Amino acid sequence: MEIKGSRIKPFGPSIFKVSIPTALLKVLNDYVDDVIANKKKSSELDYGNSLVGDVTQEFKLDSEFVKSSGWNKFLEVCASKWIELETEKKITQFKILESWIVRQFENEYNPIHWHGGHISGAGFLKVPETLGDWKQNKENHNYAGGNLELVHGSLQFTSKSKFEIVPKVGDFYFFPNYLMHTVYPFKNSNEERRSISFNAKIDNSIYNVYEG
Repeated sequence: MEIKGSRIKPFGPSIFKVSIPTALLKVLNDYVDDVIANKKKSSELDYGNSLVGDVTQEFKLDSEFVKSSGWNKFLEVCASKWIELETEKKITQFKILESWIVRQFENEYNPIHWHGGHISGAGFLKVPETLGDWKQNKENHNYAGGNLELVHGSLQFTSKSKFEIVPKVGDFYFFPNYLMHTVYPFKNSNEERRSISFNAKIDNSIYNVYEG
């Protein structure tokens, strides 16, 4: 008996993966490097007190840079595509509330948390050559150091509760603002793990499913 089937995923939050264009990736990293080198600018854009991470540095992207660099347009185009795929509706509003950089080094981490707005995202601008590995007698476990982990609900039959992402330069992930996530500490590296995130609002008529 030959049986054909297809996978259906009607439950759980959607995640949308894209790649940051190489040219935009360079513009973003150059901007971050300039802010790091400018103590006054770093202080003005500091965002550490508003975020939960135990990391070296967190700062906002200047709103003018977000527009002039094309970062705003990139996020809007990707978010529009994602929302249309998921809801079959076209958004007419896309407002970035904030976009920020997280500079993480060895043994630093981001505890589990969620974001504001309607949609959020996180991606990678720099990743250490090595993030470390398990000590002896851990051969049967996957090493999670430096990984981004998205968490929803609890483990059930046919339904996982977490989605683990190994950081790769240029990868960017969109997800609903309420989706909990965390970043694990890594070791055996003096290099920087540099990520970029954002929160945004879209049409409330699309986001607010309770008033449909």
